Amino acid sequence: MARTQRYGIGLISLGCAKNEVDSERILGAAAEGGWLVCGDPADADAVVVNTCGFIEAAKSESLEAIAEALRLKRSGRCRAVIVAGCLAERYGRELSREFPAVDAWVGIAEPRQVPQVAAELLARSGGEPLIRLDPLAREFRDEGARLRITPRHYAYLRIAEGCDNRCAYCAIPLIRGPLRSKPLEVCLAEARQLAADGCRELILIAQDTTSYGVDIYRRRSLPMLLGQLADVEGVRWLRVLYAHPAHFDEAAIEAFASTPKLCPYVDIPIQHASDAVLGRMGRGTTRAAMAALIARLRERIPNVVLRSTVLVGYPGETDGDFAELLEFLDAAQFDRLGAFVYSEEDGTRAATEEPAVPPEVRAARYDEVMRRQQAIAFRKAAARVGSVVEVVLDRRLGGGLFAGRSYAEAPDVDGVIRVRGRRLAAGQFVNVEITDAAGYDLEARVGRKQPGREEADGPRA
Repeated sequence: MARTQRYGIGLISLGCAKNEVDSERILGAAAEGGWLVCGDPADADAVVVNTCGFIEAAKSESLEAIAEALRLKRSGRCRAVIVAGCLAERYGRELSREFPAVDAWVGIAEPRQVPQVAAELLARSGGEPLIRLDPLAREFRDEGARLRITPRHYAYLRIAEGCDNRCAYCAIPLIRGPLRSKPLEVCLAEARQLAADGCRELILIAQDTTSYGVDIYRRRSLPMLLGQLADVEGVRWLRVLYAHPAHFDEAAIEAFASTPKLCPYVDIPIQHASDAVLGRMGRGTTRAAMAALIARLRERIPNVVLRSTVLVGYPGETDGDFAELLEFLDAAQFDRLGAFVYSEEDGTRAATEEPAVPPEVRAARYDEVMRRQQAIAFRKAAARVGSVVEVVLDRRLGGGLFAGRSYAEAPDVDGVIRVRGRRLAAGQFVNVEITDAAGYDLEARVGRKQPGREEADGPRA
């Protein structure tokens, strides 16, 4: 019997879906090593905090989670705290002085080494903190087994790591390194493995999914990958997140219009709509090009749902720049929109740009964007009342209700459809009639009707 079988490991996972995959790799390695995986970190001998370091708010959340893990160490059975992920990768050495009670700092090069580090810590008595900040691999490494923390019926498939875009405000290339695409055959093998484990919705992620394959195949290869993933038995829905508008070419549009199983849901973070700001950001596109792309997507993909994000308060953003952004958003009428307030990130070009937008102006601009988008979102939600759609049920809410999603909702970032019905179960696909709109969410009941032409029933068969 392995020594680690006596020990429990708990995980606090923060940040985006890409970081969630790393968390699942950590847990997969722990399970393979004989650890008891604890649902509650308070029950664990070793607690891992898998951090995010993307923007200031994410850093603050990570620091709070580290402090909470150390409270568990002081008051509970926890004997070791390990900090992993983006914050550890970027600031591990500095933070080891601020948090001397943290036992180890592990970067992103190989998350699966975390359980081994935990075993080393539990086998010793005291000593200096371990710092494992290894160089990033030049190619995409085999990610190994994952113990999924998503519901069984959906999973994230990371098709690439790192990014070559070098947007002026973004620290991701400094943390995650250059683009490293996962070979197509490896993506397909992982997809088949996930399908065999019960996955019915496969969600493709990367820093920029539309750049997939540029490094290893010398061309954008997302359409080729989607075509082959559509043949994976057991997968019912495919969904793509994190597409870059400058790289969403005609081949990608055609793939979204014609690939079986692919949800007509396009996530294209535009970040801004002033050409002056887009130029300083290094986004590689223009307002006119993005408007043309949106028009083309709506022309070619029936009932497409468009999601985007914007960044307000970028250095030098004038009242006129912000007015251009609002004008663009009013015209684009995105179905889903998220917004971020600009924060200075160490080592980025934008961190040295002037003039800085005052914090109170940044906050006011964020509020105005979200106020306008709320009106758009609520109106679009109300327009869906009476339609019949296919949904997948994610979880039981109680009181005879389930939280579900149609093709138009991605997990975590979008609203839910609250479904009422009998003999329902998580992971089930059912047709429902939308009966009411409640803000960003919808109410529905299980119906006998089939989805009609007025609203797509999801991906093509």
